[in-house]
Amino acid sequence: MRPAIFPFLPDPGCLLLLLVSWLFNPARSEITSLDSGNIDDILNNADVALVNFYADWCRFSQMLHPIFEEASNVIKEEYPDKNQVVFARVDCDQHSDIAQRYRISKYPTLKLFRNGMMMKREYRGQRSVTAIADYIRQQKSNPIQEVQNLEEISSLDRSRRNIIGYFEQKDSDNYRTFERVANILHDDCVFLSAFGAISKAERFSGDNVIYKPPGENAPDMVYLGSLTNFDLIYAWTQDKCVPLVREITFENGEELTEEGLPFLILFHMKDDLESLEKFQQEVARQLIGEKGTINFLHADCDKFRHPLLHIQKTPADCPVIAIDSFRHMYVFPDFSDLSVPGKLKQFVLDLHSGKLHREFHHGPDPTDVAPGQPIQDLASSPPESSFQKLAPSEHRYTLLREKDEL
Repeated sequence: MRPAIFPFLPDPGCLLLLLVSWLFNPARSEITSLDSGNIDDILNNADVALVNFYADWCRFSQMLHPIFEEASNVIKEEYPDKNQVVFARVDCDQHSDIAQRYRISKYPTLKLFRNGMMMKREYRGQRSVTAIADYIRQQKSNPIQEVQNLEEISSLDRSRRNIIGYFEQKDSDNYRTFERVANILHDDCVFLSAFGAISKAERFSGDNVIYKPPGENAPDMVYLGSLTNFDLIYAWTQDKCVPLVREITFENGEELTEEGLPFLILFHMKDDLESLEKFQQEVARQLIGEKGTINFLHADCDKFRHPLLHIQKTPADCPVIAIDSFRHMYVFPDFSDLSVPGKLKQFVLDLHSGKLHREFHHGPDPTDVAPGQPIQDLASSPPESSFQKLAPSEHRYTLLREKDEL
């Protein structure tokens, strides 16, 4: 006869202790560690992914780890499907190739991805569980307002950039492509849609997408390409939503500074739209080929008094055009010369060639001095960069100053 086997029965008190422990200390979610072997697959299959680029030796990274993990726990309760929201991390010391791929210049950096595409704007909000969780909820909210009648279109805020899609039905490839574009660009434009009978009057030749630019009398622009071609409609929408001349504010200053391009800035009074329009026209006419080498911006004179003082100007002197190279600031001599053909372009070319810097230190180049006039070495010191101070703070990040640190 086999000996009787009695299952181990734990003490009832132990069971109660384990149950209480489980209730008050739920299992912690795993933060997905990314490497070159899994990063594309994981990000491409995630509706939204928030990736923490960190280094173990960075104290700011160490401070963020428990906060990031707890925010992941909170969001996992609300979005249990693993592909709805992914919290992931990259050890940049171990995976320098990934850090270089995404141009990481500071630790920790939180970047948002949608279906594998990295969003231009990284997370720069408060480093708290509540703030990060709220940010993800915002990213998961519907970026498109559904129009219930076409009269709503006539009451749109025309100070904003509005993209409106008219579709026969929501369950269509056309709308899904439109929705994907809206998810990426909703911070730059207002997206609206109308369906079925409501949109019929605007669908005389099929589903239709239009852009309503700022200004009450500005004419609509119609998208003429394929509505299922994501690359085409995204490029068209981005061109409309992200203007050639952007406004710089204290909220987006860090983001613009981190792009690393010098600033060509028009300082103007907020209600001086005429000067802004002239500046926009001349940038488009003279400098479209310089896009990608310099950022074209405009700034409120009242809000940015400090940079004006740096170049010995006040709001009373506005409009004023200046370049901030992140080393020095240089002033365009006379706003009235803006419309002189090639004058603004030459100002930018003189920055790239180093002429502006040389002339501040040594006076006019010899080729710019009239024959017979003596060449003088007029030593001077151009004002230091003012907008460089809007760059990421060293009290918030470990800044990587040398390329080889990655």
